[in-house]
Amino acid sequence: MSTAPDGLITTHPDGCPRCWWPGLDPTYVTYHDTEWGVPEDDSRALYEKLILDGFQAGLSWITILRRREGFRRAFAGFEPERVARFTEADVERLMGDAGIIRNRAKIRGAIAGAQAWLAIEEAGPGFSRFLWDFCDGRPIQTNPKTRADIATETEVSKKMGKALKQNGFTFVGPTIVHAFMQAVGMVNDHLVGCHRHAVCAALGERPRP
Repeated sequence: MSTAPDGLITTHPDGCPRCWWPGLDPTYVTYHDTEWGVPEDDSRALYEKLILDGFQAGLSWITILRRREGFRRAFAGFEPERVARFTEADVERLMGDAGIIRNRAKIRGAIAGAQAWLAIEEAGPGFSRFLWDFCDGRPIQTNPKTRADIATETEVSKKMGKALKQNGFTFVGPTIVHAFMQAVGMVNDHLVGCHRHAVCAALGERPRP
């Protein structure tokens, strides 16, 4: 990988220019190249990512990413209809599961979030539309050139986090929510020059369901 100051584009051995943050970790590079910044419209998938970002609080994303399959097994594939029915016995089961981050408040937050997801789905056009409406149904294109150009929270992430909290979600502060928005393509924060920047920008032009 070509050397470059932290926070800038780096060129990997495969010749691809990428954002600095995945480094050479194969799991992280794959995530950067195939998932991060791709607009996600599926309500279930959005629930999963929001819950995982809540579990990330105080940790690095790669820590969660390496345990993602363990989380999926533990949380019934992140099917909100199933997670919403979890009991205190399930909380205790999950507290003994070494394949996830064993944090009681976050586990209970995932269950509360599933119940909130169901309520939003039943009340209107659905969880996906509920979230995408905060950016008018179209990804926000920031065109950052360096890490310094990338925000850690925005007015939009503050509004979204507040609305999520009012509906029953936890661990949805503006920084967590902004990271979620970046990951699910509501914000395109790939650096200009990264091979994924233009791809995600083009994907963002598709009409939302």
